[in-house]
Amino acid sequence: MSQSLQTLVSDMAACTICKGLPLGPRPIFQLDAEARLLIVGQAPGRITHHKARPFDDPSGERLRNWLGVDRTTFFGDPRIGIFPMGLCFPGSGKGGDAPPRPECAATWRAPVIAALPQVELTLVLGRYAIEWHRPDLKGKPVTQAVAACARGEDGVFVLPHPSPRNNRWLRQNDWFEAEVVPRIRARVAELLDHTPPV
Repeated sequence: MSQSLQTLVSDMAACTICKGLPLGPRPIFQLDAEARLLIVGQAPGRITHHKARPFDDPSGERLRNWLGVDRTTFFGDPRIGIFPMGLCFPGSGKGGDAPPRPECAATWRAPVIAALPQVELTLVLGRYAIEWHRPDLKGKPVTQAVAACARGEDGVFVLPHPSPRNNRWLRQNDWFEAEVVPRIRARVAELLDHTPPV
């Protein structure tokens, strides 16, 4: 029998399974049983760790623009869930943050997904999220993975990370914001019962 989401959320909030995290354990996610849209990233960054709020940074501003939702909706609508592959800041690595800790996905991922039956649309950001949610795309370059899911078939879009570090990729792949983002906005608007921005 699957655990209830309420129990899982409580257990995850108190989780300390990863030892030796540089800033200590601080699980950060946003989940409600009403979630219809699930945003799956890598792991909280340093800024997110200190603010204890997912995507409350420049990456989040761009992501909200891609979704066509404002801050109030993004953080306050229970139909929007945020569930990274790693719940805590994993520390720094070469050229950015370290990978999400594998213990996290192994412990929480399958039971939480099973407890979210209303999710109709999943937005997948980053290699580790792609490998779990779209294993058929494991090892593919990000451009190929994004293109493979550009129509949101099976309720999944793969997105490049909205970080300012990806400005060059976005310039080189302007088809993403021209063609894919409007599809994402339309689908999000449908799920949230509002009119998408133009």
